[in-house]
Amino acid sequence: MNTLEIDIEIGAEGSVKLLSPLPTWLKPGRARVLMTVESVQEEPKRQKSIGKPDFLARQQALFGSRVLPDSQAILQELRADRF
Repeated sequence: MNTLEIDIEIGAEGSVKLLSPLPTWLKPGRARVLMTVESVQEEPKRQKSIGKPDFLARQQALFGSRVLPDSQAILQELRADRF
């Protein structure tokens, strides 16, 4: 039996992730582990993403009723002229 002192990250689904490389004596695979938890640091909660304004509303505000040409059609026309 070997002793390993290491920081780990415990996922919400019960997964355990080592935060350091494996020591040479510990090979990848399954192992039986007895764990003593000294302290737990909670990660700060993620901030909720803020929705961006609607693209079509911004386009209407910027360009009004003017129709913007499709850039893909213009690029295809330019390529056809070159070849």
